[in-house]
Amino acid sequence: MARDPHDPLFAGDGSDDGAGNGAERMLTHATVLVTVPLADNVRLAADPIATTAVFRRGIPTTLNTPALDPVLMWDGRQPTLDAQAQSAILGHAAATRMPTAKELERIAEFERSRPFFSSHTLWSFAVNGRPPVLPPGRTESEKRGREFFEDVPLGKGNSKRGTCAVCHSGPMLNETNEFIPVAPRRRGGRFQSIFVSELNAIGNPVQEFIFRASDGTTKRVLTPDPGRAAVTGSMDFEHLNAFKIPPLWGVANTAPYFHDNSAKTLEDVMLHYKKFFAIVTDPMIDGDPAIDLTEQDQLDIIAFMKLLR
Repeated sequence: MARDPHDPLFAGDGSDDGAGNGAERMLTHATVLVTVPLADNVRLAADPIATTAVFRRGIPTTLNTPALDPVLMWDGRQPTLDAQAQSAILGHAAATRMPTAKELERIAEFERSRPFFSSHTLWSFAVNGRPPVLPPGRTESEKRGREFFEDVPLGKGNSKRGTCAVCHSGPMLNETNEFIPVAPRRRGGRFQSIFVSELNAIGNPVQEFIFRASDGTTKRVLTPDPGRAAVTGSMDFEHLNAFKIPPLWGVANTAPYFHDNSAKTLEDVMLHYKKFFAIVTDPMIDGDPAIDLTEQDQLDIIAFMKLLR
């Protein structure tokens, strides 16, 4: 930016207003302005004829994901790597010509190459299909942290074993397991709300969206980013304010975190989850004690996640 403040990366979606003025948002949160096509039954209250909406989002990691994760972008709107590359070239990079099919194919091929994997284990998974396993942990802290990611039924009361595995299960630690306590109870869910939009920690602009149901009724939603719901039109649990569950392999090297980059460190991630669990495990709702991520719990989880290479 210092060399050329008028570079397309900063004159468009990287600038504060999308017209080349200011870069405070990018410098502070490393987010870009993402224009998302709205589902036919979704409209902006402030501009009812608009067919797109603009959101402030971070760039999803490409570590391990191109070869091992078919769900692309935070809202899953791109069907293939080729389509994602074309969108980035024409939009984010502001290219002056359409890329050829061969160019897009070569970009996708490059994204599947060895430098895009966090370890030889993940590279081997892509090549021979042998899935990685959770490391056993060496220190007592790492071993305690591992228990949060064990794919087991959730215990009653204040047991925390398996808590993180509810949404970080499967070979890539990026999908729900069958023990998720909300409908639909199924393994393999890829989108969830963990209240990042709801809490809006960094104060992104809130917009009002109007969702029209099949029976003609409407519902208004205030949110800085409705996530998957914007492109599907559904207000179900896995859509409204829900975003792609990211893989955790190599997570120590993929900061900042969440779709809006609101967590700059793993410590910030833990503080967010402490708030999240305090809300969703309210004993007034289900009668069970709330899940309280203690300071030691947070240190243990971080210690284990650093083993996920």
